[in-house]
Amino acid sequence: MGLCESIRGWPWQGSAAVFRAGVGVLLLGLSLAQSVPPRATCPAAAAPHSLTQPHYQDTAGEGTIVGFMAALVQSFLRTVQPNPFPKDLILKIVKDIDQVQSNQELIKETLVYQVGFLVCVAIGVLYIVLMPIVGFFLACCRCCGNCGGKMYQKQTSSIHCRRRTLYWSALITTVIILAGNICMFKSNEALNVSVDQSPVELNKTIDNINTFLSAVPQQVDYVVNESYKTVQEVTRNLDGIGSQLGTEIQERFRGTLDPALRSVRLLDQETISTNVKLDKLNSSLTQLQSSMDRLQANVTAVKNQINQTLSNAKCINCSALNPELQKLTLGTSISSPSLNGLQSAVDNINKTNLKSTIKEVEDYFNSIPQRVTNETKDVVQNSKQLLGDIEKQISQVTNDIPLSALTNVSGTLDQVQREIGRVTPEVERAEQIRWGVGLLLCCVVLLVVVCNLLGLVLGPLGLTSKADPTKRSCTADCGGTFFMMGAGFSFLFCWLFMIVVLVLFLLGGNIYSLLCQPWNNGQLLELIDTPDLIPGLEIGPALGLKTNISIPDVYRDCEKNQPLWTTLHLYEIVNLEDLLNVSKYTEQIQQYFEDSDITLSTITLLSPEVKSQLSSLSSTAQDFDSTAITQQLNNISSINLNTTADELDKLANHQKDNNIKNELQNEARDLRLIQSDIETTITPQLENLNSTIRSLRSTVEKINGTVGEVLSDVEVAQDFLNTNTTQIVETESRKFLDCQLHYFVVYADWANLTITQQVGRCGPVAGAVDSVEIILCSHMVESLNAFWFSLGWCMIFFIPSIILSIKLAKYYRRMKYSDAYDDRIIMNHIPRPQMKFT
Repeated sequence: MGLCESIRGWPWQGSAAVFRAGVGVLLLGLSLAQSVPPRATCPAAAAPHSLTQPHYQDTAGEGTIVGFMAALVQSFLRTVQPNPFPKDLILKIVKDIDQVQSNQELIKETLVYQVGFLVCVAIGVLYIVLMPIVGFFLACCRCCGNCGGKMYQKQTSSIHCRRRTLYWSALITTVIILAGNICMFKSNEALNVSVDQSPVELNKTIDNINTFLSAVPQQVDYVVNESYKTVQEVTRNLDGIGSQLGTEIQERFRGTLDPALRSVRLLDQETISTNVKLDKLNSSLTQLQSSMDRLQANVTAVKNQINQTLSNAKCINCSALNPELQKLTLGTSISSPSLNGLQSAVDNINKTNLKSTIKEVEDYFNSIPQRVTNETKDVVQNSKQLLGDIEKQISQVTNDIPLSALTNVSGTLDQVQREIGRVTPEVERAEQIRWGVGLLLCCVVLLVVVCNLLGLVLGPLGLTSKADPTKRSCTADCGGTFFMMGAGFSFLFCWLFMIVVLVLFLLGGNIYSLLCQPWNNGQLLELIDTPDLIPGLEIGPALGLKTNISIPDVYRDCEKNQPLWTTLHLYEIVNLEDLLNVSKYTEQIQQYFEDSDITLSTITLLSPEVKSQLSSLSSTAQDFDSTAITQQLNNISSINLNTTADELDKLANHQKDNNIKNELQNEARDLRLIQSDIETTITPQLENLNSTIRSLRSTVEKINGTVGEVLSDVEVAQDFLNTNTTQIVETESRKFLDCQLHYFVVYADWANLTITQQVGRCGPVAGAVDSVEIILCSHMVESLNAFWFSLGWCMIFFIPSIILSIKLAKYYRRMKYSDAYDDRIIMNHIPRPQMKFT
């Protein structure tokens, strides 16, 4: 038996070079990874987890409810200012900011653009000027008894109709003023809530931006750290190349070797069992032979005594027993030539020690992982050094992406947040004052409404249609007085309130037209994106891009929650494909493996000498015949001395000489005693021998088939090793390499997808812009515009309210002078002319 022969004796002498090339491609041949699909049997690597997006606070956003008067106020402002957003005009003003006052054309263009507001301002100024003048002259006229100042009411047939008409007109006017007053209260409170909540909302918005800015570097670091995990995974696989690659090679060999080893083990067990049974059979035969020799001696002694007795002349008819006496023998000779040949063949097999052969084969294949580890030690070490270069190359992603700009923005936002915290108490105090002033204005308007309502209630309540105007009740007189009070308060405060309306109209209206509306439709962002308008705002040059990026484009992308990779065109400054492609290390690693000498030895399963001995055992087992020894045992078992003893007893009965008779009887008794000894000693031994022979025959019959199976399986296994080892090593090496490459492919695809589609989803940035716009425009400006619009609404309806109140008051107040009126026809006596006769 030849064991552990050199690999150069095998027909796969080129497998070492194949193995070197295969392991050389293992580590970083990413260029081949695209064309070599990973096997489904690859051990699962540590798959990168999905990128976790940060949690953002809820802020004012798309779910914000539009103000209750927004549509009405915005419709009015669009009517006042129908002109489009004056982008060019604003740019001219910004560029010539120092010479705006001296540029008449620019001033004229500005006034033309604001013509709608100017018309409204003119109307407001006219209101402010005329209302106190009209009130002053009206008061003077009434003091002089004019303009209804004289406490006299002419009674006509249409007085009640006119009173009812004035009453309902005054009621409708008062209701309209009351509706405007309610809108004033509501908008004043809404503005107060908006101002109070604005610092909180702004801080939430800034916190969200800071969360976004801090999350982007963390996400990039996470992607880079996942590359470290991949490199570490491949490093661990390289460190365990023996246990992984060697075990796979073992398993491929075991598929063919296991049947061969199993049959050899079975043959070893059967030869051992056969040897044990042969030993037992030989021992039993020896014991049987000893017993037979002892019994044969006893039979010979009894036979000699019988001969002496039969030779006595006194013995009657004794000569007739001589033929029977000649048969008196046990036949003690037991022999089996085939048994000796089988014993010799089994002994030869036992000398070869099949267990030792099996252990040598198992030890050899168990040592394959360690052999692979030893042969690839230097190459693995060099490859692990190159894995460190891969880590450095991939970590370059962090340096190439301009994350420092995010840190600068975060610092600015922190400063803004501190400034908000500093001015918030002052804003709250100012808002309390503003809220108080607004509440006072609402209450004054409410006072006029209350006076009108009291007049509308008390006047009709105390009025009697047929009563004399000078005798009207106190209730009706109070109603008329309240009408006059309402008109007086209206004249007193309306022009002051109109000043407030005019100021807030100019402020809120222009903020909506020049800020909120263009902010909402994107024109403001286009203005801000104008080159050189705000120095240092060019995003492209700031990031080192070849092309500039417009702010509206960034906003639109962020509205769609796009990643920074596409939003900021980072692909212009970061070559992600190059950073994630490490195929340039392939040639160097291949060179490492080509310079190494990886060899594996092989083994011969069974030597020709052992095969010859197995063939001899098979032939001997086939020729083994237990018939001869079985026949000898059957002959022994057929011995019956009782027959001769019975003949002696019969002969003794015919003897007259008592001595002869006694001797014959004694000799018959001795034969029966010997027969009894045969039955008690020899018969069990014979049964045991027959059982052993049957078991041996069964085992020997199996040996022939087992030996054939061993020779067949060993031949197949040996041919498999001789012809397929090269292919097995190459296939398993390629499989091992493909698995390692698959880890890099998976990581590269994941990293590319994550950086280009998940890192820095800038939805929070657009959300922050929208939140600020909602806080400023949808909440504060909208509430402010609703307030001045409601106040202006009330001031406009103060005019008909004053007129109707003054006119309606005379119908309820108590007059000083009466005017009698009767609807019956008054017949005056017309004197007839008298005729005088002379």
